[in-house]
Amino acid sequence: MVNRVPDVVIDQIRNSVDIVDVIGDYVQLKKQGRNYFGLCPFHGENTPSFSVSADKQIYHCFGCGAGGNAFSFLMELEGLSFTEAVRTVAEKADIPFEYEEQLPSSSTPKPSNKMIEAHDLLRKFYHHLLVNTKEGQEAYDYLIGRGFTREVIDEFEIGFALDSWEFVTKFLTKRGYEPEELEKAGILVKREGKDSYLDRFRNRIMFPLADLQGKTVAFSGRILGEGQPKYLNTPETSIFSKGKILYNFHRAKKHIRKNQEVILLEGYADVIAAHKAGCFNGVATMGTALTEEQAATIKRNVENVIICYDSDGAGIEAAYKAGQVLTKVGCTVKVAVMPSGYDPDDYVNQYGTEAFRGEVLEASLTLMAFKMRYLRRGKNLQNEAERIRYIDEVVKEISLLPRAVERDHYLRQISQEFSLSLDALKQETQQNNRFEKRKKDNDHVDRNTIARPAVIQSKLLPAYQNAERFLIAHMLKDRDVAFRVQDALQGNFNVEEHRAIVTYLYAFYEEGHEPELSLFMQKLEDPKLSRLASQLAMIDVDEEITEQVLNDYIQQVLIYPKWLTIKEKEQEKQAAERQKDYLKAASIAMEIIQLKKLLK
Repeated sequence: MVNRVPDVVIDQIRNSVDIVDVIGDYVQLKKQGRNYFGLCPFHGENTPSFSVSADKQIYHCFGCGAGGNAFSFLMELEGLSFTEAVRTVAEKADIPFEYEEQLPSSSTPKPSNKMIEAHDLLRKFYHHLLVNTKEGQEAYDYLIGRGFTREVIDEFEIGFALDSWEFVTKFLTKRGYEPEELEKAGILVKREGKDSYLDRFRNRIMFPLADLQGKTVAFSGRILGEGQPKYLNTPETSIFSKGKILYNFHRAKKHIRKNQEVILLEGYADVIAAHKAGCFNGVATMGTALTEEQAATIKRNVENVIICYDSDGAGIEAAYKAGQVLTKVGCTVKVAVMPSGYDPDDYVNQYGTEAFRGEVLEASLTLMAFKMRYLRRGKNLQNEAERIRYIDEVVKEISLLPRAVERDHYLRQISQEFSLSLDALKQETQQNNRFEKRKKDNDHVDRNTIARPAVIQSKLLPAYQNAERFLIAHMLKDRDVAFRVQDALQGNFNVEEHRAIVTYLYAFYEEGHEPELSLFMQKLEDPKLSRLASQLAMIDVDEEITEQVLNDYIQQVLIYPKWLTIKEKEQEKQAAERQKDYLKAASIAMEIIQLKKLLK
């Protein structure tokens, strides 16, 4: 292995990117004042408490306490090592990075890294087979016949797996990959009862599946010709979880941010069809129902979602459920209704891209309007009982809408369609609201015992603790202030974590560094200290501190131990009085008086 990354290289990489850009790839950030705010990616929340400072190049969550610089953000969110985080930032800044993580001589690269390397190599190999070999010609012709262009095939790096039982096995093992490791990665299958392996994918058109950062972690293979299963996917592995990944998210992310909208589709072909139609902000689930984790990923990046699923019964059911999940995490949802018998891929191929954009996506229904259609299915509204059941179901859904204007709009529709009293419908929604509130309270009768993420409570702190926090906030900004405080206090902060942070800070300044919060965070190896330092650095303090204010803070810190001593003496005095040792009690009282004089 080559040597560790030099500090000068790390500094160059850190200073070449804006932390707002790094975090902006994962979190939808909005500027408020000098800082940017978004939903914290480290804990579930509906109100943004995650703050990013472009000036200080740090982040801090006022909800869960997470904090640090660009490197620590990637390390915590992605589980990367420091070197891997530096490499990721370097790639974003287009800075050449030739350093590898330094490992002991007995160590080998992490299995996850080897798995990703194998998938990356195989992705390129499958694509080569499709576009450059006679073995892939049939698959290539099939795709062209389905409306795929060479540009689309290259963009999505679609490939082809040969009709062979062990071509990939030999291809990868010759390059140093262990068969056991390839089986764990889902690339190979072990022969039952034998110590040998087979290729998992054979005679299939291959769609590479990437994680949220664009690393290939799995494949989905569509059979060429007849046979089952039509689609064969990589099984769940340590690097691939169907419930976490969204197909095409890494490509669509910048377009999602630009359009402030995402199109949620059902399958790979639908995403590619939307792409051909000029809708580059399309993503899809991995052949399963939308999970809360996938919905949370969407919400961190954008609020507006168009669901565009197939028009068959299964597609309509899936759209209804996806709408519920997305609403739960706080998204604003619309539903694009496909004509009967069509999915997006079929529609684009038959009617063209303009029709898909104009007549499908732009004609999207609000989620409530879609629900009203959904609840009509299978009901004969000429039948009185079914009509009343439909009205009851719709009114329940309307009562859940957060905005009074929306509730009034849809209630008026129901009132006019069925000649019902608007007042009666409003009364019904109010009853539903009261019922839902009682139900929620009953469901959470033991809500104080429910596990919740750790939250930093906003509470009044003792004067000495506030003084220490404000002193450190100023010390992080001003080297001279830091050394003036050092002369006055000699590091004698009362809070242990504060003492640790200022110790690191003094060493940081003595090494010749100027105030640079992002670099200082990098020096704090303890995550707890890093979180606290980011919290203190976010305190809004004046650019300069007056001599009077500085001395007041210092005095608050210095007198606190004396107050503790006075409290101890008062307890000793009370104990002496209980024992009727009045002489000792009087002596202690004199000591207390002298200590209080010193405080003044």
